[in-house]
Amino acid sequence: MDAEEIARLSDAKLIDCYLNRVDNPGNIFNSENVLLNYLPHLFIQIFLVVVATRVMFGILKPLHQPHFVAELLAGFMINIYIPIMDDTPFGMALSAKGILGFETISQLGVIYYVFVTGLEMNLDTLLRARKKASTIAIVGTIIPMILGFGIYFLVEKSFIKNGEFNKISAYLLWSLVVTITSFPVVAHILSDLKILYTGLGRIALTSATINDFINWAMFIFLIPLIINGKRGIVSVILTIVFSNFCYFVLRPPLNKILEEKTEENEWDLYQLSYVLVGVIACATVTEFLGTHSVVGALIFGLILPRGKFTEMLIEQSEDIGSGYLAPLFFASIGMRSRVVPILHENLFLAIYIMILLICAKIVSAIIATRFYGMPIRDGMALGVIMNTKGILSLIILNIGWSRKVVSGEAFTIMVFSIFFMTVVVAPVINVMYKPRVTYEQNKLRTIENLKVDSEIRVMACVHNVRQANGMIHILEAWNGTNVSPLRVFGLQLVERKGRATALLVAQIDQQQQSSSLQNGLQSGDQLSEKNNYSSNHINNVFEEYSTNNANTLVENLVAMSSYSTIHKDIYNLALQKQASLVILPFHKQNTAEGTLEVTDPGFKVINQNVMQDAPCSVGIFVDRGHHTSLFKTKMRILMIFIGGPDDREALAIAWRMSKHPWTRLTMVRILLCGKVAEVDSKGYSEGGGLLSTILDTEKQKELDEEYVNSFRLTAVNNEDTITYAEREVHTGEDISELLNELDKVGYDLHILGYGRGRNSLVLTNLLEWADCPELGVIGDMLASNSFGSNSSIFVVQQYGFGAVDFKKSHCIKAKCQNDDDIEALFPKAE
Repeated sequence: MDAEEIARLSDAKLIDCYLNRVDNPGNIFNSENVLLNYLPHLFIQIFLVVVATRVMFGILKPLHQPHFVAELLAGFMINIYIPIMDDTPFGMALSAKGILGFETISQLGVIYYVFVTGLEMNLDTLLRARKKASTIAIVGTIIPMILGFGIYFLVEKSFIKNGEFNKISAYLLWSLVVTITSFPVVAHILSDLKILYTGLGRIALTSATINDFINWAMFIFLIPLIINGKRGIVSVILTIVFSNFCYFVLRPPLNKILEEKTEENEWDLYQLSYVLVGVIACATVTEFLGTHSVVGALIFGLILPRGKFTEMLIEQSEDIGSGYLAPLFFASIGMRSRVVPILHENLFLAIYIMILLICAKIVSAIIATRFYGMPIRDGMALGVIMNTKGILSLIILNIGWSRKVVSGEAFTIMVFSIFFMTVVVAPVINVMYKPRVTYEQNKLRTIENLKVDSEIRVMACVHNVRQANGMIHILEAWNGTNVSPLRVFGLQLVERKGRATALLVAQIDQQQQSSSLQNGLQSGDQLSEKNNYSSNHINNVFEEYSTNNANTLVENLVAMSSYSTIHKDIYNLALQKQASLVILPFHKQNTAEGTLEVTDPGFKVINQNVMQDAPCSVGIFVDRGHHTSLFKTKMRILMIFIGGPDDREALAIAWRMSKHPWTRLTMVRILLCGKVAEVDSKGYSEGGGLLSTILDTEKQKELDEEYVNSFRLTAVNNEDTITYAEREVHTGEDISELLNELDKVGYDLHILGYGRGRNSLVLTNLLEWADCPELGVIGDMLASNSFGSNSSIFVVQQYGFGAVDFKKSHCIKAKCQNDDDIEALFPKAE
């Protein structure tokens, strides 16, 4: 390159010169010492980008922003502060020479990111998509593409002075970016906002899926033409041939090998590395064919088997791929952007262009939704959601910038637009569809206040197949009738571990289950042909229960979120399905020795979170493993009644179960006398002190008497299968002795209330020392391994009497210095 050419390019601000030593001369490669000159810079770059990304994500997390936004913002920040860091190790690492290795490694991150996207895609969902979602996706592609031409014309006239980039390729590339919707990012945002399982969320996610698939197809067909002109047709044809070869020739034997090794659990990290080598091989082939390396990665991801192998592969490689390599690409995009010149010289014009780009998707969504009679508000919300961008849009822009198809100014404006399009989605949707923090009290959300002929709606939450089988045991006793049918919502709770796109599988599976049930069909394996998923087994358990029980309908649902927030999904689904009771599995399971051991501590946190602010009554089921069907043996049920709204709700449930021809109900009313009848006023000191507590206690006693007398009059006196007894207790020790006596009878199920409204000082003190405060005093005693019971337990909390504070009992128990004090409160059975 001569001096005149260097001077011309330097004036255009397109090159940066640096010295390059040759430490390893040879016939093929002449290069510097990589270990000394590039590797240290790479470590510093990765450290800087990862730290900046984590800090940005922490700042943006309360705003429900995805990692994509934090990674791009980190790139912007590094871009702005590069001049300040010139004399530091970070500045040296981010110099023009240091950036070479940085961008090379970042391409590996892009390839892995797209490979995971292919793993998580399910092409079958496109064939099963509803017409409404398909229409929104297609219209949301065509109209923005048309408007994109006009918007780029405005950019060209405003920012491109010499006409160097005035090409039809630039128009196509710009318009293609405008049409993109990223379904992984959409799934993440909808999940964090807890609207994934609403009508809007289902339509938005399905539309985003179809839109994303269309975008990838357009990428494969248009990018070779944009880069190579007419010669790109050959690249497209060869890529299609390669895709068919991978799907029809390579996929069958490869899947057979992978599935066999997965079933035998023979995988290790060394063997998994061969799979990643296959990703690089396919990426190299499509790059050689003239398309792009990410196309090969996407194809390889699509042909691999779904299920256990996919989950294992992502789990083992996600940290290095998504955690360290992929952020390098997003950061490089941010550093390539001409942030400062745009902000200083053309800020208002750039904002105007960004607004036009945002409006393109909104207009298309409003037009599409009006054909189906949807409100304009929903159309606008869908348009905002469909504006969500992802890695594909940045890949296309990166290609345009590298091949000089678009100018630096146009590149920067579009990167800014992608950033702000995605940033505004969560806040806008949160304002338009803000979930209610508190729920309006509704008597229909309790079993006690339901009418005799009302449909009972129960949401049974499970984490695994074993818990599903246990839930069936207790649901069989509800006895749906022609007058009062039973509707069960089997909700599978799945922990999200950083794979936002996996939410798509759960969502589509939920839609198909609902559709199948409405048409009286049984759904089979919907996620894979040969891989047995836990969700399919759980679905089969609930469907078999529906088949064997008349007047009972079952709808299978899936909630996928982090355990710290999944209780909000349960809230929203319970509201949407108008459930009167949510049943949760206990966090311990029965062992062969007859004791209870912890399954997952996260289950306990979920149960306590749900009980604190549930929109209906809540029950926790402690399963002791008695799974014999009611059609084969009778179930003996013991209902323990002390008093308060929770006990009345528990009695209402036991009363309902007593109507089943194969149940035998015994109700024991415990009368508090002497010391245990002493009133506890600590919880009411701010609301009127002891007088208020006494008045509340008397009111609860009146309600208890009324409900128990009604039960005795209409049920006990008319049914031979129901018995009633009263027992007095005077001390805390009397309670434990009575429970031991009752347990010796050998009941299959104990039903009891959590215990609010009893206002007993002794019971309150006992609860403060409970190991499992979510079960209440009596439930914690019965579930204790030292108690020795073999009966299942069902603890009920009635809706509408305030939240439960579990932190108080934990704080008091943490102060315990003597374990003997706890054992004295829970004496072992003789």
